[in-house]
Amino acid sequence: MGVIEELQSRRVPLATLPTPLESAGTLPSGRRLLIKRDDLTGLGIGGNKARKAEMLCAEAVTAGADALVTVGAAQSNHARVTAAAGARLGLETHLVLGGSSAGPRQGNQLLAELFGATLHDGATDSWTELARRMDDLVAELRSAGRRPYAVPLGGSTAVGASAFVLAWCELLEQLDRDHHDVAAVVIASSTGGTHAGILAGRALFGGPPVVAIDVAKASDDLAGDTRQLADETLALLGSAEHVNPADVLVDPRFVGPAYAVPTPEADAALVGLARCGGWVLDRVYTAKGFAGLLAREAEESFGDGDVVFWHTGGQPALFAAGGAPPLGFASDVLSSRSLSLDMERP
Repeated sequence: MGVIEELQSRRVPLATLPTPLESAGTLPSGRRLLIKRDDLTGLGIGGNKARKAEMLCAEAVTAGADALVTVGAAQSNHARVTAAAGARLGLETHLVLGGSSAGPRQGNQLLAELFGATLHDGATDSWTELARRMDDLVAELRSAGRRPYAVPLGGSTAVGASAFVLAWCELLEQLDRDHHDVAAVVIASSTGGTHAGILAGRALFGGPPVVAIDVAKASDDLAGDTRQLADETLALLGSAEHVNPADVLVDPRFVGPAYAVPTPEADAALVGLARCGGWVLDRVYTAKGFAGLLAREAEESFGDGDVVFWHTGGQPALFAAGGAPPLGFASDVLSSRSLSLDMERP
């Protein structure tokens, strides 16, 4: 059995795949911009986490789990998709979330509760403390006779990352079918799972360079951690391949003051892409990732060819407090930095 067939056999179908690869016009340099629409994976309003959920939930079901437990930030996309997967599979879902749950549910939290998940207020933004509280909850459920399956932050395990080996092959097929010559693929990265899976896929099947825009600083060595996870993913698949350190390209310049703290450049990228063609980013992940793409493009850091932006979703966070740019207050700044794409209009 080949790698692709083996991976297909390991997943439980939850996402709407393949996701489209759309032309988004021409960047100021003259390069064509393509958007890989993983915001359209369907499950629980979509996003890249739906792909990981297919692999992780398949393992949970095989293990006989009757509950899913995971951890995330207050507006975690991963937690929301895990809740949707639990609803689809009939598994009780528990989410340990950062921050405070005071006030009405909004954004991802509202959706997670709609999907039937139990939300546990972590009352902290410390990833270490949140992970400890998740471990305590898993132990509590086990002592009550339950069979919980614990999913780490972001679903960033070799099992979760393996979904993006399939995703990478999906993209390569689309690029080949439509005869695109691509200089680079750009993604936003926080816990590194999506990036690691893509790198593992690239090690196996080739393809254009991948540039990750660090949007979280969740790790002191995101590139090193991502490479290690990519190698673990390859080992899981029985491959002796390893990712070359030179292929792990991580740009740390666009995080801003901290994770989940918006930046003017990201807000301008969000508004610009929305007004150019109705594409919707979020302030925490994809807007910072796209701001990085625009800056690197202006620096002429890409080679000749098209540029692919891998849109990982996250739009529900726009509908939480602070989730959307203050358009009136920042209109002058946004106008001065907004994106302009040369597009063929119908």
